[in-house]
Amino acid sequence: MCAAGRRWGRRQRALLWAVLLAAWEAAWGQLRYSVPEEMPKGSFVGDVAKDLGLQLTEIRDRGVHILDKGRTQYFALHGKTGHLVTAERIDREQLCERVQQCVLRCELIVEGEMQVYGIQVEITDINDNAPSFREAETELRMSEMTAPGSRFALAEAHDPDSGRNSLQSYELSGDEHFSLAVQADPGGDQRPELVLAKALDREEAAFHELVLRASDGGDPARTGTARIRVTVVDANDNAPVFSQAEYTVRVPEDVPVGSVLVTVTATDADEGPNGHVKYLLKKITGKASQIFQLDAEIGAVTLLGSLDYEEGNSYELEVQAHDGGALSDTAKVIVTVTDVNDNAPVLTVSSALSEISEDAPSGTVVALLHVEDHDSGANGEVRCSLDGDAPFRLEKSYEDYYRVVTARELDREQVSEYNVTVRAADGGSPALQSSAVLALRVLDVNDNAPVFLEERYSARLAENNAAGALVLTVRATDADWGQNARVRYRLAEGRVRGAPLSSYVSVQAETGALYALRSLDYEQLRELQLCVRAEDGGAPALSSNVSVRLLIVDENDNAPQVLYPAPAAAAGSGAAAAWSGVELAPRWAEAGALVAKVVAVDADAGQNAWLSYELAKATEPGLFRVGLHSGEVRTARSPLARDAARHVLLVLVRDHGRPALSATATLSVVLAESVAELLAELGSAAHEAAAPGEPAASLTRWLVLAVAAVSCLFVAFLLLLLALRLRRCHRQQLLPPDSGALRGVPVSHFVGIDGVRAFLQSYSHDVSLTADSRKSHLRFSAASCCDTLPARPPPDEPAPLLGDGDPAGALPLDSAPSSVSSSGQIFSATLSCDAALPFPRRVLCVS
Repeated sequence: MCAAGRRWGRRQRALLWAVLLAAWEAAWGQLRYSVPEEMPKGSFVGDVAKDLGLQLTEIRDRGVHILDKGRTQYFALHGKTGHLVTAERIDREQLCERVQQCVLRCELIVEGEMQVYGIQVEITDINDNAPSFREAETELRMSEMTAPGSRFALAEAHDPDSGRNSLQSYELSGDEHFSLAVQADPGGDQRPELVLAKALDREEAAFHELVLRASDGGDPARTGTARIRVTVVDANDNAPVFSQAEYTVRVPEDVPVGSVLVTVTATDADEGPNGHVKYLLKKITGKASQIFQLDAEIGAVTLLGSLDYEEGNSYELEVQAHDGGALSDTAKVIVTVTDVNDNAPVLTVSSALSEISEDAPSGTVVALLHVEDHDSGANGEVRCSLDGDAPFRLEKSYEDYYRVVTARELDREQVSEYNVTVRAADGGSPALQSSAVLALRVLDVNDNAPVFLEERYSARLAENNAAGALVLTVRATDADWGQNARVRYRLAEGRVRGAPLSSYVSVQAETGALYALRSLDYEQLRELQLCVRAEDGGAPALSSNVSVRLLIVDENDNAPQVLYPAPAAAAGSGAAAAWSGVELAPRWAEAGALVAKVVAVDADAGQNAWLSYELAKATEPGLFRVGLHSGEVRTARSPLARDAARHVLLVLVRDHGRPALSATATLSVVLAESVAELLAELGSAAHEAAAPGEPAASLTRWLVLAVAAVSCLFVAFLLLLLALRLRRCHRQQLLPPDSGALRGVPVSHFVGIDGVRAFLQSYSHDVSLTADSRKSHLRFSAASCCDTLPARPPPDEPAPLLGDGDPAGALPLDSAPSSVSSSGQIFSATLSCDAALPFPRRVLCVS
């Protein structure tokens, strides 16, 4: 029982060592198994999945398979069990002739890991072949004079099995005259010899029948037999003798068929038939018999078939020379085949990627290659290289396997596809080479933002455009590919005049076309600044911005607007298409005297706002003229006594747009010598302006009230002047008398009807009188020189008619002293009559 336990422990230790050995070899990329020959297809060889630590699902997912090299595949990987099984029936004697240890190799590839494992399977021998003789029957001729103890070489049996299953022994049976001797040569082969044990007597027996049996060491043992017929002949006392015991010849593998490789020579000292020597191949393998041929007469060894170093590099032949008297001699012929570089390297792509991302790190494996050359020595040494300047390099993987890996980062925008050529060249002279092309497509990564074709965009758009009008098109390109290069456009958020920018313009997301969503007005918005963003379709998306400047171009869509005189509709005339006003001028006015100024503005800009004035119609055509650009109405000549007191002027204001727009202003100019004449003319004008159905008494009543009011105000003014004069008398400073009139100043500057206040605001005068100076000054405001008024005039700033100083720019009127007051104080008086009159509103100013 103890012995049984020890045996069980030894088996367990052996099993443990076997497992550890398999694990160690798997870690180093090498698996070893053994299987007997002649096993049926599908027989178990080894558990590859277990030895490599792979799960059954990983075998399918990672693409684990046996590499196909284009030769007979003796093993396969079972996909469901992960076992290595036989794919064909294996005959060890056919695959490994004359090889003591028969090992088949294959490679297992794990494509998911780009890893290759070598598998070595030893094919163990079974006793499936019996010893056999080349010739089933052999005839020997012996002289009856042959001395006992003479030895005669016999044909050897051949057993392709190895080890114990190979040929082990010979036996001879059949006759007492002969015995068997077995000699062992240095190579271990057994050479049977027939030994003459007893003298022959031809007269007693002319023939002797023997049986030679060869046995192997199998269990059960297999045997083979050969029959030997010995013919007793008369005496032949000289045997043939070879000139060399061993002939050696070296021939290249590409030697032509039919060439004589070597000629053996043997001589026999006998004469006649006993001295005639013939040759035969006594020992030769079946494979060699198809390659070599021996001429029986001359001993020439001729090449019968092609030599191939890769199939056999050495052959051993045994040649026998025998004479006519059955005496013989043997010699060895050794043919050594030298290698010729007749095999180009075989380059096989075991596994390869067809696509790779451009952001793959350096060192990423893209292909696994296997290279082999069936030649030997330098002719079989293979060097691999890559053509061109592609960003890849070769690395040695396992034995004859190479990996193609990335040498640096890839950029799809520079090169989108690679055709990598791998070349394998041997060391022969001349060198043979082969190549393989790897087609690799680089997958895009969103690493490029859209780029606009211009740094900034600008466009001009005429105002009053139609809603939805195309303004311009922005365009951006993306160097990426596919969805990563798909560019979409959108507006950046913003506000214009308190409204969202998106209510003014929009951008088409696909084309980048910019549209105006509303009709734009130059007078409200002259320039639009916006930002367009281009964004690609990557994840995450990349974007870039560009600024767009939209200039609104003015069109002549605004007619001139007359600021003075006031529009007729505002004055109660009921006419909305014209502008009117009433101006007063003295009859003694000289030629060129300023009567009025037509003030107009145009909301447009540039040439569209450049205004010109012309007198379209007048009661007395030659009496007045209008400044072309200033709008000033001046007397063309001095008024005459025959000229009418009232004149109607129609002034046309036109801009320079295309087409030109215009407006008209109507001025009524009244010529008067005194206040009484002025009031009379005003009354007459009021009477004419009254409604047709209004009674004349009502108009008269309003006129009387107006005159009374003016008179009261005038008396109050005189009282005020008197008080001031009395005050000045206390200081004994009297003002010199004067005529009471300010000569040289048109009356229209002091008295006006309707829009005179608006005119005085822009065409006002400052009148200054002092007690210490004998000069009076009249100052024109700076705004009086303007041809046109701004679109938005500044607020009115009332200026006193009289000032307490002599401001710069004052113009001297007359050197006569003022007769207004003796007090020396600065004074001003204004008389206003608004709604008290029955005719349209008038303003009367007297100083």
